[in-house]
Amino acid sequence: MIKNLFQRLCFGAIALLISLNLFTSSAAALQVSDIPDLAEVKTLTEQTWVLDDSEVLSALTKSTIATKAEKLAALTGTEIHVVAIKRIDFGQPVSEFAAELFDKWFPTDAEKSNQILLLLATEDHRTAIQTGSKVKTLLPESIATSIADETMLYPARKANYNQAVNEGMGRLEAVLKGNPDPGAPLLAVEETETSNYATKEETEASSSNIVVIILLILATLLPMATYYWLQSQS
Repeated sequence: MIKNLFQRLCFGAIALLISLNLFTSSAAALQVSDIPDLAEVKTLTEQTWVLDDSEVLSALTKSTIATKAEKLAALTGTEIHVVAIKRIDFGQPVSEFAAELFDKWFPTDAEKSNQILLLLATEDHRTAIQTGSKVKTLLPESIATSIADETMLYPARKANYNQAVNEGMGRLEAVLKGNPDPGAPLLAVEETETSNYATKEETEASSSNIVVIILLILATLLPMATYYWLQSQS
């Protein structure tokens, strides 16, 4: 009887550990396969300029971005797509996620050539950009990276998501129209140079690891303690 109880306690502790570990790792993480194809996005939203799965962008922001993107496409032939999602898996670099989505929406090099994808993961406070080959002749990689990592990332870290996409779009608009690059906001540059604090992503990942370690200890000690206590009572 004591042996059976001990086994049940062990199995229960292991089950608790597994379920909580799964919960803390990536329960709400989005996969590229979860995002509709571009044709389906157009069917659902009647446009492909803005996809706000995170539901943090205002109606005004989405309307403004869509209008600017449509006018830029007509003027320059370059299409910009802004995607806001809640979170991706902590173990996946945001640039990799953006590249996978870029490949899904535009499978060939010819389809990619005049496309830009701006990605914002709101709960992760992460940003990324993908550009096609023709775009790179107008938008150097250094400027594209600065738009994602400075212009958009700084306000995103402050949860100012509308500001992030509007300012990112504004800087893209200037460069694609042939105007001088306005550059990253001064505060964004200072933040990049001086920041030494953990991001939300790093903090949550660290907290999850601590929980797992505690549960491992409990899963080992509790069954042993219960077993010896039952032994002492018999």
